[in-house]
Amino acid sequence: MGFIPMNFQEAVSYIEETPKFTSKNKAENTTELLARLGHPEEGMKIVHVAGTNGKGSVCAFLAQILSDSGRRTGLFTSPHLTDITDRFQICSAGTGRENIDRKSFTDAFGTVMEQVESMMKEGWFHPTYFELLFAIGMVIFSRQKVEWLVMETGLGGRLDATNTVRHPALCVITSISLDHTQYLGSTIPEIAAEKAGIIKPGIPVVYDASDREAAEVVAKTAAQVGAAAYPWYPGMSRIVERSAGSVTYVLNNRWFDYLTVRVPFPADYQVANSSLALMAAKLLDPAGQLTKKEMAASIARTRWSGRMEEILPGVILDGAHNPGAIRQFTGTVRRIGQDKKVSLLFTVVSDKDYEQMIRQLAQEAGFEAVTVTQAGGKRQIDAPVLKQIFEKYTDVPVKAIRDPQEAFWSALSERPAGGVLFCAGSLYLAAEIKKTVEKRQRNSSYTS
Repeated sequence: MGFIPMNFQEAVSYIEETPKFTSKNKAENTTELLARLGHPEEGMKIVHVAGTNGKGSVCAFLAQILSDSGRRTGLFTSPHLTDITDRFQICSAGTGRENIDRKSFTDAFGTVMEQVESMMKEGWFHPTYFELLFAIGMVIFSRQKVEWLVMETGLGGRLDATNTVRHPALCVITSISLDHTQYLGSTIPEIAAEKAGIIKPGIPVVYDASDREAAEVVAKTAAQVGAAAYPWYPGMSRIVERSAGSVTYVLNNRWFDYLTVRVPFPADYQVANSSLALMAAKLLDPAGQLTKKEMAASIARTRWSGRMEEILPGVILDGAHNPGAIRQFTGTVRRIGQDKKVSLLFTVVSDKDYEQMIRQLAQEAGFEAVTVTQAGGKRQIDAPVLKQIFEKYTDVPVKAIRDPQEAFWSALSERPAGGVLFCAGSLYLAAEIKKTVEKRQRNSSYTS
């Protein structure tokens, strides 16, 4: 029996059920699927982005620059926040960045599943959750006739489904820290080697060199395969101004002569991410069609959900979900906390180093109150357990509320007057908060 067409909700339900009957496959399985689809990925110029933190932000900055230059650009990122179509965005000058429509997603899903069924009859394996979404994405972007595709890895790099793209135009490796250690290794060099696995012979790579151990691995890998490597060092980007909603810095390196750049997020770590995007854009535009000021203007226009996003006045949502990201997050909280009282809504999933994350938050951020909740399905941690860990490291009040939406409104109602509520620890939490705020805004005219 051939593949039975599904509507959007049925397609999403099928994809969500995928982990129950398959496991990670070898790259050959994904390569075979792409071949049967006619190698849709080969009709576009692809920028491949890997790293521990900042991948999505770098992708968003770069997609903004490319689309502002008049190039029809696709953006493939993960995970999604509120809708599976968040992963597949089309960026065009003038119209901004939009999710793919549900019909296009469902049609691409049907095309991919027809080939999956054919493969399985011949002894090949069913794609995993991410492998399936990757194949769907390649079909979508091919049909949308994008000129450029900015593509984020799912996990790691070397063994990731996205690494079956054979001829990217450019590779980017963002900051590297300890995360997913059960899959990628327990040391920075081991994790860096997995991320550096996306580097291809003769394809230039731009990388964050702020961590010496990681930078050495990336540079060595690039040299071994004959790829030109372009490092970004923190000294290249000097912060000159901070405000409640932005950071302004001056970028000075081989391409940018003291260029002033304003990042529309209050987090210092976005300086590194936007600098990497600017360097990547310059490599992709060797003829100089984009002026440096135009690139900087694109950075200032970039929006990226769930990353230091002020979702309501005095409510900041951030997807920090590992110790490295939490370290950067607490730096921003401390700066804002110099002028305003700050509180926290937090949850985390079980495969993270959550005790270290909680210790950092309790000891470094200066929160006046903490609310913990739970989200993430099978990987979620019971809120009372998180509460107990917080109480090991802090004397401030800690409240546990299992339902994340109830926890959000409770934490918001108890926020000190004029204070800031930060929500962090999990993109699952970010998704729940965005859903409940959007629902409240639809049903009433909410004011803080």
